[in-house]
Amino acid sequence: MRLFVFGVGYSAKAIVEEVRGRFDWIGGTTRSPEKAEALKAMGVEPFVFDGQNANGSIKEALRSATHVLLSIAPGEAGDPVLLLHGKDIAAARPVWTGYLSTVGVYGDHDGAWVDEETPLRPVSKRSVQRVAAEKAWMDFSEARGLPVQIFRLSGIYGPGRNGLEKLRAGTARRLVKPGQVFNRIHVDDIAGAVAAAMDTPSTRIFNVTDDEPAPPQDVVAFGAGLLGIAPPPEIPFETADLTPMARSFYGENKRVSNRRLKDELGYAFRYPDYRVALKALAESG
Repeated sequence: MRLFVFGVGYSAKAIVEEVRGRFDWIGGTTRSPEKAEALKAMGVEPFVFDGQNANGSIKEALRSATHVLLSIAPGEAGDPVLLLHGKDIAAARPVWTGYLSTVGVYGDHDGAWVDEETPLRPVSKRSVQRVAAEKAWMDFSEARGLPVQIFRLSGIYGPGRNGLEKLRAGTARRLVKPGQVFNRIHVDDIAGAVAAAMDTPSTRIFNVTDDEPAPPQDVVAFGAGLLGIAPPPEIPFETADLTPMARSFYGENKRVSNRRLKDELGYAFRYPDYRVALKALAESG
């Protein structure tokens, strides 16, 4: 079997490590030749894809791809992979195609629970683009008769990218907005969930998110306790100095259900909540 990955970033790298034993060959894209050596070092044949131009070598590699993972954000023109290499994927007829999306497509639900059947009402421009990209891949699946699984990811964290790092660096902030909660997902659970989904190719949407939506200030305080340091002072959201993107992020308040992932794929989370995950990260240093 052969896996081709569009966009070998933080999450896709974890997925590659999780499933590499299943594949005889793995190829993946990077935006610049300078980053190609890093892919080679992890056993991934590199291809340059800037999202603006089709690549003949990618077209050739896709001919024999049995699995395709999509981890590139859409732009104003739509999903660059679908626009530039959609016909190549269709011609290859892979047994599995997976698309990494975001729970941002749900928008704001005033803290209520949402699942994969909840109507989408995206707020930010990037989430609107994600909704359009999801629909485009679902339409592709129907038109081509190929299975496409969409994975809606919550806030991603893991080794090298987590609240403990910010606490150690002194850059963590404890923002308080009453009633605000977020779901999160450890990168290893993204990898585990996608690997489980590969076993049962289908056209389906899955929320990949932890069990416990929690106030962000509680997560910061818990992390500080693990490190044995005082948590940063609470900052009211209304007076916080935030970028427009960060402020818009706090404008979306919802609790995201992972029930379908558990019921249909039988997936058992390695890190079901932030406490388990942060403890493991703290112990690993």
